[in-house]
Amino acid sequence: MHLYNAWLPPPIVQETEKEKESFRRVVLSIKDSYHPQLPDSVYSTLKWIPVLHLFIKAKSELSVEDVGPLVELGLDIFYASCDKLYAQVRWGNLLVKVINKYRKNLSLTIQWRPLYDTLVRTHFTRSAGPEGWRVKQRHFETVTSLVRACRRFFLPNSAFETWSEFSSFLENPWHNSSFEGSGFIKLFLPTNSDNQNFFSQDWIGECIEMWSSIPNCQFWNSQWAAVLARVIKNYDSITWEPLLPILFAKYLNMFEVPVANGASSYPYSLNVPRNTRFLFSNKISTPSKAVAKSIVYLLRPGSSAQEHFDKLINLLEQYYHPSNGGRWTYSLERFLLYLVIMFQKRLQHEQKTSNGCKKSELYLGKSERIAFVSTVLKLVDRGQYSKNEHLSETVAAATSILSYVEPSLVLPFVASRFQMALETMTATHQLKTAVMSVAYTARPLFLACLSSSVETPDYSNGPSSYIDLLVISLSNALLGMDANDPPKTLATMQLIGSIFSNMAVMEDSTDCLSPISAIHFSEWLDEFLCRLFSLLLHLETNTVTNEGLGTMATSGTFLVEDGPYYFCMLEIVLGRLSKSLFTQALKKISKFLQTNILPGAVAEVGLLCCACVHSNPEESVVHVVEPMLSSVITSMVDTPRTGFLGATFHSSAVFKEKPSISPALETAIDYQLKVLSVCISYGGPHLLCYKDLFKEAIDLAFESPSWKVNGAGDHVLRSLLGSLVLYYPIDQYRCVLQHPDAPLLEKWISTKGCLGEEPLICPKWHVPVQEEISYANELLSIHFQSALDTLVKICQDRIHTDAGNEKDHLKVTLLRIDSSLQGVLSCLPDFHPTVSTGITEDTVEGLFLLAGAAGAKVGTTEMRVRAAEVIHAACRYLLEEKPDDSILLVLIIRIVDALINYGSLEYDEWANHKHAWKLESATIVEPPTNFLTCSHSNGKRRPLWALADKAYMHNTWRASQSSFHLYRTSGKVSPSSHAILLMDDLLNLALHRYETVRSLAGKSLLKMLKRWPSMVSRCMHVLTENLSKPSSPEYAVLGSCTILSNQTLLKHLTKDAKAFTSFTIGILKSVHHETLKAQKAITELFVKFNILFAGVPSNIFKTSNNQPHGQLFGELISQIGSMSFDANGLHWRYNLMANRVLLLVVMASRNDPHSSKTILSETAGHFLKNLKSQLPQTRILAISALNTLLKDSPHKMSAVSSSNVEGITQSSVERALVEIFQEDGFFNETFNSLSHVHIISDAETTSSRVNYGNSSFQSVADKSITFFYFDFTASWPRTPSWISLLGSDTFYSNFARIFKRLIQECGIPVLQALKSPLDEFANSHERSKQCVAAEAFAGILHSDVNGLLEAWDDWIMAKLHDIIMAPSVESMPEWASCIRYAVTGKGKLGTRIPLLRQKILDSLLAPLPQAVTTSVIAKRYAFLAAVFIEVSPPNMPEAELLLHKRLLNELLVNMSHSSAQVREAVGVTLCVICSNVQLHGLSASSYPDQRRNNGVGDEIFGGSWSRLLSDQATERAIRIQKTSHSDHIDAEADVVLGIKRDSEEDLKWMETVMNFFLEKTCQFGTFVVFLFNGGLPLLGKEETKPCRLRHGKGRLFHFVIASLKSGRSLHMTETIVGVLYSVISLQDTSNKDLSTLAKAAFALLKWSIFGEPHLQTAVAVILRSANDSNWRIRSATLTYLRTFMYRHSFILPCDGKLQIWKTVEKLLIDSQVREHAAAVLAGLMKGGDEVLAGDFRERAYKEAALTLKKRKQRKAGSSVAAVHGAVLALVACVLSVPYDMPSWLPEHVTLLAHFVGEPSPVRSTVTKAVAEFRRTHADTWNFQKDQFTEDQLEVSRF
Repeated sequence: MHLYNAWLPPPIVQETEKEKESFRRVVLSIKDSYHPQLPDSVYSTLKWIPVLHLFIKAKSELSVEDVGPLVELGLDIFYASCDKLYAQVRWGNLLVKVINKYRKNLSLTIQWRPLYDTLVRTHFTRSAGPEGWRVKQRHFETVTSLVRACRRFFLPNSAFETWSEFSSFLENPWHNSSFEGSGFIKLFLPTNSDNQNFFSQDWIGECIEMWSSIPNCQFWNSQWAAVLARVIKNYDSITWEPLLPILFAKYLNMFEVPVANGASSYPYSLNVPRNTRFLFSNKISTPSKAVAKSIVYLLRPGSSAQEHFDKLINLLEQYYHPSNGGRWTYSLERFLLYLVIMFQKRLQHEQKTSNGCKKSELYLGKSERIAFVSTVLKLVDRGQYSKNEHLSETVAAATSILSYVEPSLVLPFVASRFQMALETMTATHQLKTAVMSVAYTARPLFLACLSSSVETPDYSNGPSSYIDLLVISLSNALLGMDANDPPKTLATMQLIGSIFSNMAVMEDSTDCLSPISAIHFSEWLDEFLCRLFSLLLHLETNTVTNEGLGTMATSGTFLVEDGPYYFCMLEIVLGRLSKSLFTQALKKISKFLQTNILPGAVAEVGLLCCACVHSNPEESVVHVVEPMLSSVITSMVDTPRTGFLGATFHSSAVFKEKPSISPALETAIDYQLKVLSVCISYGGPHLLCYKDLFKEAIDLAFESPSWKVNGAGDHVLRSLLGSLVLYYPIDQYRCVLQHPDAPLLEKWISTKGCLGEEPLICPKWHVPVQEEISYANELLSIHFQSALDTLVKICQDRIHTDAGNEKDHLKVTLLRIDSSLQGVLSCLPDFHPTVSTGITEDTVEGLFLLAGAAGAKVGTTEMRVRAAEVIHAACRYLLEEKPDDSILLVLIIRIVDALINYGSLEYDEWANHKHAWKLESATIVEPPTNFLTCSHSNGKRRPLWALADKAYMHNTWRASQSSFHLYRTSGKVSPSSHAILLMDDLLNLALHRYETVRSLAGKSLLKMLKRWPSMVSRCMHVLTENLSKPSSPEYAVLGSCTILSNQTLLKHLTKDAKAFTSFTIGILKSVHHETLKAQKAITELFVKFNILFAGVPSNIFKTSNNQPHGQLFGELISQIGSMSFDANGLHWRYNLMANRVLLLVVMASRNDPHSSKTILSETAGHFLKNLKSQLPQTRILAISALNTLLKDSPHKMSAVSSSNVEGITQSSVERALVEIFQEDGFFNETFNSLSHVHIISDAETTSSRVNYGNSSFQSVADKSITFFYFDFTASWPRTPSWISLLGSDTFYSNFARIFKRLIQECGIPVLQALKSPLDEFANSHERSKQCVAAEAFAGILHSDVNGLLEAWDDWIMAKLHDIIMAPSVESMPEWASCIRYAVTGKGKLGTRIPLLRQKILDSLLAPLPQAVTTSVIAKRYAFLAAVFIEVSPPNMPEAELLLHKRLLNELLVNMSHSSAQVREAVGVTLCVICSNVQLHGLSASSYPDQRRNNGVGDEIFGGSWSRLLSDQATERAIRIQKTSHSDHIDAEADVVLGIKRDSEEDLKWMETVMNFFLEKTCQFGTFVVFLFNGGLPLLGKEETKPCRLRHGKGRLFHFVIASLKSGRSLHMTETIVGVLYSVISLQDTSNKDLSTLAKAAFALLKWSIFGEPHLQTAVAVILRSANDSNWRIRSATLTYLRTFMYRHSFILPCDGKLQIWKTVEKLLIDSQVREHAAAVLAGLMKGGDEVLAGDFRERAYKEAALTLKKRKQRKAGSSVAAVHGAVLALVACVLSVPYDMPSWLPEHVTLLAHFVGEPSPVRSTVTKAVAEFRRTHADTWNFQKDQFTEDQLEVSRF
């Protein structure tokens, strides 16, 4: 039994034993209700799912023999519900919870394929159902969660099957299927023990190679990092040592942080398709959890993983510092958190498995733990004082966990940081954070100094220093209680609560030798109360006091509203006091209460009194409750009374003048009563001594003429009743279990396994005795039954003649009733339900049992029944006589809610307390692994009071749920007739004119409908009628929309045909409600219906007794259709709604075997006509509709062979469509209408390809209506859009798909009908019309229908030729997209070649006439690039390879073309061709048995072109650099002209090459190279030579920018490295525009990561550049080195590092770049090789000391470079540790300061360095200065 159930109140514990048998009966009932041969029987099982959830959440003790069959049955039902998404979501969520909870005890074998089929059928195919996108999203989340839960039970060989299935997705990394494949692999690949043999060393290598195929893509990184993390964790047999460098390099570069003042994220990350991002979403961009898990499980004894981890942390730690925060802080915070959590989990697992057994050699020992903790403490140290609140809290939590792992490291760290915070009081945030850290580590601090089993670590002060720390923290904590500083005050209270949660008892020790004797609790308690009282006196309330009903005793200041720390602290402190100290505290508190009235701190003072009563009710009632009770009675006894409680009240008791009391007295009484109400919450039987006084006080309060006092009396009554009848723990905070090793501490226990370790220790519960129940019944008789009698007299007998008196009397009477119901909660028995003939209520209640009760039963069901009758009459009376009195109506609603929603009050209390628990429980957790005392457990340990509190809330939740679902499982049970009357009253009030009344009544009504779904249909008719009736007032429409938008009612629409019909017709007929509020509410309702649509009721198609088959459905279609056809007489939004409903209903009908095909054909024809609608939104919806409805494709060549073409039977849909589009001018009108959707902007610079749904004329609501799930999943293009030559386009693939579907549905007649309008619009001068023509032409080319080849020969080929030869370039992007769409590969992987691809290629490769313009030539190359980007390189046939070769030869000839735009286009196309061939060659070498074209590929791709481009790029870049330096020479000089002529030829060639790289790397970016500027070429013949030169230089950097943005750059690394020198050498020229481009290119170059053997080449290029004679090149090289070394920290060989270090060191004496070199060296030492750094520091110190020694020997005219270089070496050492103080640093700083007397620039360098040192060490200087000697401080002048 779970601890929470074992600790329930004794009467409930006995009932829980029956739950196991009850669960078994439920499982049997589900089996009986499900019949596999009846698909709709799935719905009959759904009513049991909430019941099953109850057993799981209640932690009931269930038998595995029952759970196993339930899982198997659930999976069968899940698979059988393939077309019932809602049912799959419900069952899937349940299965996930059950499997995860019982995963260790279940013996299951589950196949992965059915789960995959379910996922693909719903989310990755065209056959999408009508369900709304939110339902689809939930379905996907459910299925993926179910896969993750089932993965551990996959059969052997499943890993091989899944990898075989999805690895084909990854063959072409430039196709979007690769992203889907990575998502599927992450999701389905099992890593259980049954599949261990699959994961070999070769597979890991293949996996890492696949990971590297797409660089700079966080989505891709996340998938592979997660896969490898699971493999690393679960399999020890794999040797990871050789792979550590590449793994850690990837981990480092996945954290997007600013390196060397660069950008924090890659500016052009790969554009993953939005549907893939949506379906395989990641909560954060950086996979911090996967990285942390991998690192933790890579750590092994003897492995170098710890060294790599150290280096990783050294590189990342600077970004945890408060001054280095940014968007990267969140991912780094998660990384730290998961590092600690995963390490703790690993240790816990190793402790469990090694318990009593021999330890594995891979388990972590003490040395490994010390190394890990030492490394993580660096992050903790940096992030402790972060300005980011989440990071500072994570640091505190990490400190707490690590203190149990290696206390010898962590606890001294905590102590030093706390002492530092005390000494730097100017930084107040440090004190708050340090206090929080001590709060989190209070228990390990206590254990370290009090436990006898803790070994004393070897540090200076010993354990006594920890006691000193606790004493100091407690003393200083009191200073932190400041009303003006809420964060520090709450942190202080958290600390006090944490410290005293550990102590067994608080009392002054008489044992001087006791470590805890240093704490003088008596003195501390006095000071604590003094500070507390001062805090309460100076509080200012956050809320405005309301004179109405809303005044609450619990509303208060930040102490109450900002967290539970205040009350929790009071409970713990007062609960742990010894008897003498408690008496001392009680006297002071009593005196404070008697001498102060604090209306602004009612809740705070009340909670103080409540804590006293809860800790010791016997004494507290005497000293706190009784004086306050007597005082308030004395105050009220002489005040005027209304006489409303008198039994013989009549109308003569009317005052001439309304009685009143003074405001001061009113405030005092209100304060005392409210404090009293909070105080007595846990008084229980101790209050019975003063029951007469309580009755008198409550009577006086209700008879007071003040409404505030009446409200205060209400709080007292409900609190008194709850205290008497409810179950709650008592003596909760007393220590009952001492720690075995430290008697002064309390032993904490875990909820897992503690029941079997020792005798059960249960908390004491308040179980009401008979005297308490009798007193509660007496109070109910006085204030509930008597009030009901009074209410009858007021409403029926009309005893009042004065309206004002009547209102006051009603308010008090209703308030008494409400107080009584709120006080007893569910202790007053519920209504008896109405049951059908033949069954009894006992039979229904026997279906299942969930034990739970809030307290002892009081009163009877008859009391609730009578109350319902009276309240129903009173409600009718108020609605007739006082419909505008909102206070009375709100009171009525609250009473009705308490009467009919049995248990809802307990549920609200549980929900509120659950949120508070998350805040207060963080500091009182002892992790399962405790190396401090070497006592480990199965789960987290907490103090007993905290677990008792959890058990209390668990009982509260059980009480709220014990009967909530009881009557939902039987259709023969309905609510009591009295409850139905009250429900009708709530329905009327939910349609009231006042929003406050509507809102409150609506919430109450919805709670009842959720409990009794059978009542929904009763409300549905009224609500929908309000929408359709023209006479309905606005407030009725608003109320109806609010209720109808609830999911309970929307779900009911899927079950009830009449409700669905009335809802849809009602909402479509609501057009006459013209107010803005009404229209907004109706639109929002429809949008929500659309998003959450789960299908139509299945019985809508069935035959009923009075109607023939499908008549109801036919009538619905007819009504909706008449509205959707009315485009003129109906408001456009209602026309849109009608069309949307028509589409949803018709789509749902397709699954019914008896549905009429006529309806489908008529609907398809209707939406085809809507393509030419004048309403833009209707046109867009028509696009979605036709894409969904047209799915048969009978004329597609794959569907019918050429011999059977004549035998195709024309379907009804085809006949209807042909009849429409053969009308005169149909497609002309359609084209014209669709052209209006294309909004062409003059300044378009980004692609609008995303979707037409983002058009500016659509509002958010319109998008929600027209947006369709299939539009979302069927994304195009299927390859990344990276051809920047094409610029911006407005080509909508959905429009092209429409024409393709029409052609496939109707065949050749569509082609013939499209020919004429296509000619007209293709030749139009309007770009929007050409856009539509391009989309239609794309659909034609990609349709693959029979007869398409003949049409190609007849007119299509000529049309394509005309498009190519057209002189206009404005619409070139759309036509390029058209051709790209036409050649797009078919199938999931895009490997099936379209019918016309070869013919299109032949047409494009046909030679152009000699006389064509350069624009046409450039356009042709752009078209070719668009075509070849869609080719699948791994699967290219020989014919396409030959075309690649043919085009490559042509491109090489045209590389020096005279036109710049042609050279640019050649570079783009060359990029596509070369990368395609290279990937094909790589695939052929990887799978030689699957490739038959190796010879052709080898002939094309021999590598010579790459070397040629690299070598010539370097040579020409040098010449360009020379030209740049000759700009200042006389331009007329012959030599200069000669240089320029040669350079111009170089630039022509270079421009083409650079454009090749430009497009090589902008595969996924939105970077645009503007080929056209207003239709004019950027570089024309009329431009001068200097202008041509500048443009040529610009092309170079376009190449560099793009070459570093490419997703294809991995396959071009050799060439990119080859032009690295060119990039660096052209970094800084005399031309400003060129320099701007250079810096942009350089920024992207910093993100490149090179692998071997290219890394060695890159190092050689860097060394060459660093030694270049041009200082600008040397400076650019140094800039690049900072990021280069960071990116390659793990994979750069040692000899390469050494060469770079030596090269940079030499530059310290360079006259131009020595300061730059020093900055680079400082960065290298921060996270570089420690051996190299240490060696450099030693040499730098010796060289500087020697230089200083020889100062007098230097001559006046000697070079400054040597001295400055030595100083700069010292500066680099000092600045490499900006926040720490290693042992060598004082000497270096002191030596540096000695050079301050040198002349400039040495002096200025020293001054700046010392100033920077002071700035970065200012916060910690008070401690760090102790490492300096007096002489050093004097020399350094600190």
